Amino acid sequence: MKKILLPTDFSDNAWNAIFTALKLYADVKCQFYIVHAYEPKAINLLGRKTQQRLGVIYDSLSQYSEQELEKVIGYLDQNHSNANHRFESISKSETLEEAIAEIITELDIDLVVMGTQGASDVKEVFMGSNTVNVLKKVKNCPVLVVPSTYNFRQLHKVAFPTDFIRTYEKYELMPLTELVSLWKAQIEVLHVGIEFVLNDAQLSNRKNLEHRFSSVNYSYTNVPFEGSVSKSVEKYVLQNEVDFMAMIRHHHTFWEKVIGAPVVKKIAFHSKVPVLMLPEH
Repeated sequence: MKKILLPTDFSDNAWNAIFTALKLYADVKCQFYIVHAYEPKAINLLGRKTQQRLGVIYDSLSQYSEQELEKVIGYLDQNHSNANHRFESISKSETLEEAIAEIITELDIDLVVMGTQGASDVKEVFMGSNTVNVLKKVKNCPVLVVPSTYNFRQLHKVAFPTDFIRTYEKYELMPLTELVSLWKAQIEVLHVGIEFVLNDAQLSNRKNLEHRFSSVNYSYTNVPFEGSVSKSVEKYVLQNEVDFMAMIRHHHTFWEKVIGAPVVKKIAFHSKVPVLMLPEH
């Protein structure tokens, strides 16, 4: 049974991420854990007396968290009944990224699905910054980031931008290959560049990738560099009816070394389609 963690702040954005997960894995036996974390970071900066006064507020936050989670579970059981799916709620008095990291380890979670408003949205202050913190903290588990405006229907095409600078471990790519196999979808390997000549190391890594993708349908596409890697990828995604993107979030990609831009973060937060952030070794 697949174990999927669904963080929520009870917003429409969080609901959209939950619905995306339910539709994406409709035919898969899943245990969904709906988690709400409610500890404000600021409390750690306050004096002891102030913290004691806030004890009452904590109690009410705890009650609110439990009550709202109960409503979420009730709604899902009533309106999204699926013999393959089971739901459980978790309320944590911690920061969201700490709560998620703990739960992943304790329950052996396979995937985290969460929303983000996107970098251009004013509301990003909450869910957007939380998603950034989660991506920084959680490295050993795939995280699917779902834009608030995305309405999932089918999975036909997944873009996988890469520069062939590193080898690809089997476990890193497994969440992607499993998903593509489930939907009988195609992976489009995108290489953004000005010239598309690969060195020996890149050619070797490309061969390694072909081996990893041998069980799925995939193709290669060279994407012309236009201003920035993230813009080049975004343009390709919009023009070619891509449903999802998948990326390995290694810290310093070739492009980040060359142009000093946080490529992975920019692509994840400006994407109009969900981005599957794969684990890194």
